[in-house]
Parts: sequence; structure tokens; C-alpha cells
Amino acid sequence: MSKIKKIVEEKLKQAQRKIKKKTFSNDNRLPPGQTLTTKFPILDLGITPDIDISKWRLKIFGLVNQELNISYEDLKKYLQVQETSDFHCVTHWSKFDVQWGGVRARDVLNMAGINKLADYVTLHSYDDYTTNIPLKVLMDEDVIIAHQVFEEPLPPEHGGPVRLVIPKRYAWKSAKWLKAIEIHKGDKPGFWEVRGYNNNADPWAEERYSE
Repeated sequence: MSKIKKIVEEKLKQAQRKIKKKTFSNDNRLPPGQTLTTKFPILDLGITPDIDISKWRLKIFGLVNQELNISYEDLKKYLQVQETSDFHCVTHWSKFDVQWGGVRARDVLNMAGINKLADYVTLHSYDDYTTNIPLKVLMDEDVIIAHQVFEEPLPPEHGGPVRLVIPKRYAWKSAKWLKAIEIHKGDKPGFWEVRGYNNNADPWAEERYSE
């Protein structure tokens, strides 16, 4: 059995693991079934792509008025923001107050111009990973194309040089090693979604695995 296949099977088991549900008040930040950690665990498919930052590009394509091909230096010319958010992994751990630095995804998409027919997005990574998300979710104010974490350049193990961060979804939707954002009409399930992960991935609804 290949290393990647073993990782996939283990994560599928973890996603399906039943956790006794607790009652949470509205002001409780920890979603149901999650355990708080002060560490920042590293979970991926066992492949960390070697990306030359001078050659890194982010392509915005599909149902857009203008296709973009953004370099690392170009990305830093956009309005820079700092966004502190909580990070929830489908494998039942959460980390509070992660400080991300980068660009709001909607600022980049608005620069490309979105066709009115578009309603979904596919995120593409440098390791050939993909994941899907509704366009309206990507346009939320707290969704960041991040190149920093805790005021330091984003390291490769956490998705550097650039990753997406979608705080309101489980972390598999926050694609590491971001390579392209494809805008399209209709849903196209990504790597984990076709393997049974829930399409919506809302931590507060415990949308881990599709029944």
C-alpha cells in the first residue's frame, strides 16, 4: 500500500469517528466534536512540494472577465490585511487565534471580474490537490490568501509560500500551496470530497463525512 493511500484511509477513518456530542453555548468558540490544542499540527498527503518563490504564480481563471497570473511580489502589492481566526481540522483538533497575513480573496477575485454565471470555485494546489467551495463563501471578508502566519513568512509545512484560509470551514477546504483558483458554474467535488468527505464542511454542523 502506498504512503498516500495509507494517509487517505487513516484520515477517512478519523473523519468518520463518532464523538459524543456536547452542548455548546452560543459564545463557545469550540465546535462540537473538537479538542483544543496549543500546538499547530501538520496534516497533509505526505508530499511537500518544493516551490521556488520567484517562480510561484497564482492563476485566476475560468468565468472571469480577465485572467490573472499573480507572482509573489504582485500579491504583496494588493491591500495587505491581518486576520486572526480559529482553525478547525476534520481530524477533531482546533487551534484558536491563528494570525494570518495576506490578501482578502475577494479583492483578488474582484480584480479579475466574476462572470454572473459563476457560483462555484475549485482550488488547485502545487501538489495536484483540489477542493471545492461555493463562490459566495470565498467572497467572505475573513477568507485570506495568506503568505504569513504569526507575522512570519508562511513555511512550507503549513502551506507556504501561499495558501488559502477559510475560517468557517474545516481546514481541508483551506488549500495549501495554492496554485490556481478556477471560477465556474456548477459544483466539481475535489480530492477529499470524491472520497466521501462532506461537500459543505461546516465545523459547527459537524459536516465531516457524507452519510
